[in-house]
Amino acid sequence: MLKIHSIETFWTNEWPWIRTVFFLQWCEFKCLYCHNPDTIPTKWWKLTTNEQLLEIVEKNKIYFGNKGGVTVSGWEPLLQAKELISFFKELKNRWFNITVDTNGYLMNDDVMELLKYTDLVLLDLKHLDDEKHKILTGVSNKNVLNFLDYLENNNIKFWIRHVLVPTYTDDEKHIESIWKYLKNFKYLERLEILPYHTLWKYKWKELWLDYKLENIEPPSRENLDNTKNTLQKYIKNVYVRG
Repeated sequence: MLKIHSIETFWTNEWPWIRTVFFLQWCEFKCLYCHNPDTIPTKWWKLTTNEQLLEIVEKNKIYFGNKGGVTVSGWEPLLQAKELISFFKELKNRWFNITVDTNGYLMNDDVMELLKYTDLVLLDLKHLDDEKHKILTGVSNKNVLNFLDYLENNNIKFWIRHVLVPTYTDDEKHIESIWKYLKNFKYLERLEILPYHTLWKYKWKELWLDYKLENIEPPSRENLDNTKNTLQKYIKNVYVRG
């Protein structure tokens, strides 16, 4: 049984091609700009069986084509890796493409087993500086970087996604550290720059949470373009999303 927050049966944004997306509940990060703070606690979820999820996927497979499929996201699906293994095995038996959207913080035997059945990993890279990562998320980035190394060393294809937050993640030194760190990874297929935005602020207010980025505005078009231009000098397939 999986703790499911919500389900999107026909998703065309954020993930490759048309996908059915399962958002799982619970996250150990406390990101300052989290756009789904309601997925962090463990109280807003429903238990769902593999059979129920497979029935949903089968109904939508006609739309997937050769490149679409199933994505598990959440806010941290790998916290339920043990429960996901049997689901992934059955998806593979039915030839579905599987993508995992993760913050990369967790690595154990269950996660390693799950990744054997995963076609693509989307890894959110918050910050390469450990102290600034702690400010943004509340935790160290050491596990995340180890996770990234595991993907590369085990020939697992992945995308990196980085949220550009003015004054937090957009300075020249940090952008330079990104391309220096990532430029030699062979299994990096794509680097996406995600502009910070404020559309989710109302959720924080509804949950009576303190939104610490209240005075931070979204990055300008010039900022996004400059960041992309810097990164794509050294990394293939750099995109600005949104």
